[in-house]
Amino acid sequence: MFASAKQTLPLDAFAMLPAIQQVSVSRDGKQLAMLRATSKNGDYIIEVRKVDNLKGEPVRLGADRMEITGFQWLNNKKLGVGFRQNIQDGNKNYWVSKYAIVNADGKGDWLVPFRSDSQASFSLLSSLPGDEDEILLEYDINNNRIPDVIRFNIENGRSRTVLRGNTEISGGFIPDNQGEIRAAQGFNAADTTIDLYARASTEDDWVKVKSISPKKREVFDFLYFSKESPSKVYIKATLGEDKAGIYLYDIKTGEYSERLFGLKSVDASSVVLSSKEEDRGALLGFSFTTKHPDVYFTDPAEQALQESIEALFEDKFVRMVSRSEDDNVIVINTRSDKDPGTYYLLQDKQSLSKLGEVFPLIEPQHLSDVKYISYKAADGLKIPAYVTIPSKGEKPYPTVVMPHGGPWARDVVIYDEWSQLLAHHGYLVIQPQFRGSEGYGLNHWIAGDNEWGLKMQDDMDQGAQFLVEKGLADPKRLAMFGWSYGGYSAFVGSMRENNIYQCTIAGAGVSDLARINATLHDSIFLRELQRPTISGVSPLDQVEKVNVPIMVVHGDIDQRVPVEHSRLFVEELKEHNKDYKYVELEGADHFSNTLYYNHKTQFYSAMLDWLENKCF
Repeated sequence: MFASAKQTLPLDAFAMLPAIQQVSVSRDGKQLAMLRATSKNGDYIIEVRKVDNLKGEPVRLGADRMEITGFQWLNNKKLGVGFRQNIQDGNKNYWVSKYAIVNADGKGDWLVPFRSDSQASFSLLSSLPGDEDEILLEYDINNNRIPDVIRFNIENGRSRTVLRGNTEISGGFIPDNQGEIRAAQGFNAADTTIDLYARASTEDDWVKVKSISPKKREVFDFLYFSKESPSKVYIKATLGEDKAGIYLYDIKTGEYSERLFGLKSVDASSVVLSSKEEDRGALLGFSFTTKHPDVYFTDPAEQALQESIEALFEDKFVRMVSRSEDDNVIVINTRSDKDPGTYYLLQDKQSLSKLGEVFPLIEPQHLSDVKYISYKAADGLKIPAYVTIPSKGEKPYPTVVMPHGGPWARDVVIYDEWSQLLAHHGYLVIQPQFRGSEGYGLNHWIAGDNEWGLKMQDDMDQGAQFLVEKGLADPKRLAMFGWSYGGYSAFVGSMRENNIYQCTIAGAGVSDLARINATLHDSIFLRELQRPTISGVSPLDQVEKVNVPIMVVHGDIDQRVPVEHSRLFVEELKEHNKDYKYVELEGADHFSNTLYYNHKTQFYSAMLDWLENKCF
């Protein structure tokens, strides 16, 4: 419709899974490991290469039945590898995760921690300074449903408990730069609060720093301990302000520093610390996200290094994703609206070699520019948004409003697969950061409470109307597509009075607010925190109001938003003789990393056909 067949990429270019998921170098800079796809459906393996012979035959590490999800260098010889597998058990399904330690040369047996515990669930807390053979894990060693901190030997599999969890301190363990656990948290069932604890040293008593109540909306998180002032911990908090900033909290005196870092437009994200053994935990800067993630550097040498690398890649978002201890071997990842992701290796700060593209079938000319804008909602609230402008066709463009999931989330768009897929086929896409989105301060977040399908929905519609007024969007060719909460919005968008849309596409959407309130969270705290905010329009109760064609898409093993939300809505559409199409993705869960090549091929082809032949 919008371009000749020669100009349009095959659907595989977007539907295939990333060719590269992860690249990392060993600390000594001698070896490079890459998580690489072996098919369009992923089927990932780890390849380990010698840095001084990148074209040589690699060591290949794979799994027969489980899917490799990631890895990390534990020392210069060993990798920790994560796996997962979806288990179908009658009408139930669940994900099983495993972890194994393997020699990078592929020789010897794989070491599975706590092998005798078939349900072992643990997380890596930290490596240990000055000790290449041991790591810190969070694991319930005595099977009392309370996590403990375990020191685990990656050579022989032996372990010893260094901190026993209890009814007060039961997780959220944070080590300092020496590997000592000095912050933790626990759930206080009597008060329904999360209590945060810290101690000035391992010789000192635990101090309750903060009790976080679900009845009070605020931001307060421990980050990391200060290397320069060991009795102080960095926190991210609002402390009476609208936007979250970074502070130091003195555990001995109970006093907060002045705000070390903060912005007027968005929340601060975290601190950036050195991971080098000789300077472990030293402050390098502060991170935040506006259009894309960024860092304000406080360390001049780190800033100079970042700027020198950015100079190699004009108009790109550039990250050092892995580096050797001496910085002579650095893995660089570049991204932009026209670069889905490319990995490079910089050696001796002089020699740059390309390792590969994340989506090798997509080239810059196939992609579209992304602009970061803002517009005013009806009540004057400022709504940020990302707009992807197609490089083919003429304005005013057919337009898709694409709200994010959550809704307590926000888009961070550098390259976005869905918006670029749509723009490649001629559609303008706007991703509004409507009220209720996180990252833009408390007022913006809280403004979405109890406005599901109401003011939150108005924010989305006004984004489309803003583009119409600017001459970019065609008012007679507007659609809405979203996933999860965005799918809920597409349900609501199909039934609004004086509807501005010609059709909607609801992916994995919430259709019944009562049902999602009953099943959304296993956490008592999160139920108390979020449940009172979820009210407004319940689409399942108003299907008779649907007034535009709607396509409904859902994975049949979705554990976050059960498929019944879509099945029940479709039954009502059928009962009311509405114009609809239903696509159920067999074996697909909720999140994007469970949508495989066959799911995306089915979904994308149906969506593009729906927009072209049913909507416009």
